[in-house]
Amino acid sequence: MSAGLDAARAALRDQQAWLVGGAVRDRLMGRPLGDIDLVVAGDVKAAARHLALSAGGPAFPLSDEFGAWRVMAPDRSWQVDLCPLRDGSIDADLGLRDFTVNAIAEPLDGGPLHDPHGGADDLAAHRLRMVDARAFPDDPLRVLRLARFACELGLAPDHATVTEARAHASALDAVAGERVFAELKRVVGSDAALDGLELMDDLGVTDAVLPELRALAGVAQNRFHHLDVYDHTLAVLQAVIDLERDPAALFGAAHAPAITAWLAQPFADELTRGQALRFGALLHDIAKPATRTFGEGGFVGFPGHDRAGADLAREILTRLRASERTRTHVAALTRHHLRLGYLVKHRPLPARAEHAYLLACESVPVDVTLLSACDRVATRGDNAGPSIAAHLELARATIGPALGWQDHRDRAPLVRGDVLARALGITPGPQLGPLLAEVDAARYAGEIDDEAGAVAAARAALTS
Repeated sequence: MSAGLDAARAALRDQQAWLVGGAVRDRLMGRPLGDIDLVVAGDVKAAARHLALSAGGPAFPLSDEFGAWRVMAPDRSWQVDLCPLRDGSIDADLGLRDFTVNAIAEPLDGGPLHDPHGGADDLAAHRLRMVDARAFPDDPLRVLRLARFACELGLAPDHATVTEARAHASALDAVAGERVFAELKRVVGSDAALDGLELMDDLGVTDAVLPELRALAGVAQNRFHHLDVYDHTLAVLQAVIDLERDPAALFGAAHAPAITAWLAQPFADELTRGQALRFGALLHDIAKPATRTFGEGGFVGFPGHDRAGADLAREILTRLRASERTRTHVAALTRHHLRLGYLVKHRPLPARAEHAYLLACESVPVDVTLLSACDRVATRGDNAGPSIAAHLELARATIGPALGWQDHRDRAPLVRGDVLARALGITPGPQLGPLLAEVDAARYAGEIDDEAGAVAAARAALTS
């Protein structure tokens, strides 16, 4: 991102402008530069177009209301956001910002920092402090941003800031879902996600933006669990974070590189697959309060919480304006998170049973196998040791086939549907689907490997 800053300095050397926000903060913290934000005195549109012309990239408005523009590198490797100076001076502009650590400005052409609110001292003290008591009523999203910055930067909010944030947390329920999701992604995606979620809960943010998650607190489970549903959910999330750091701990060294590469893949909504899996962990038991039952001897169960949870996860992510891909993915993780556990007593799985599992998991066989293992290690009630060992044995045996599942699906079929119908003397129609599925299962199991074998397998299924 320093290339973007260099480009801005070269193109705007005759323009009065300041580097503000995260770029200044991160430089003071010794962190890699992220977003580049500039405040410009004068014509922002003209400055943006001049920077774009100099860099050879595009420029486009971000906000007609606030007059902000964005310039991007030709290869999209950096971006610079330019905003107009507010209230006539840089110090006045900084006074309108959220937290003191974000209210520091550095002249673009060099010179001493403008730090009227002591942000540099707060950084040195690892303190997160509001600029002014108006910060939260001006924009209630800043209450969630408080939790995000605390967990991302390792800063502790001061008492006055926490008190003021709590007073305005309930107003978050009126903030646009996409704005909430943008901040929530950063909390859940942080290395210290559990710290961020704990602060969200303490501030009243969870009640406002994820009441379904807050409803998990205090929901007791059966003797196979050592935690209530809320704390279990956080334990599963932590297990996913630990998995991202060290997949070998659960899945062994042989599969670790492939799992690491899988979880690092860009997914959707600026999430990696690993971060999308974190949302699966957060929502996998979301329907337990609604499905809890009490059986003989007071045994607690949650029948159908996987199916109901898939619907509820989709509803929550729709409210947050997540993409259809993310909604479908997390709903599938929730729907199928129990599936591997049902097969533990049948291990080692025959090839056809393995095929049936991978097929049933729809688009998420790898991700849900990982989630299942994390769910299991976070469940430490009665008989936990042997149960966890057995579950992980099956998960380790299944993850390789899951990683290779798409290659199997991408293979050319042994026989086309129309060819199979003619060979069997049947009319193409609904009955052809199950026959082709039987051919695929037989092929996966190594029972057939050519068209003749496919026809024979389908004929046997048709007459059985």
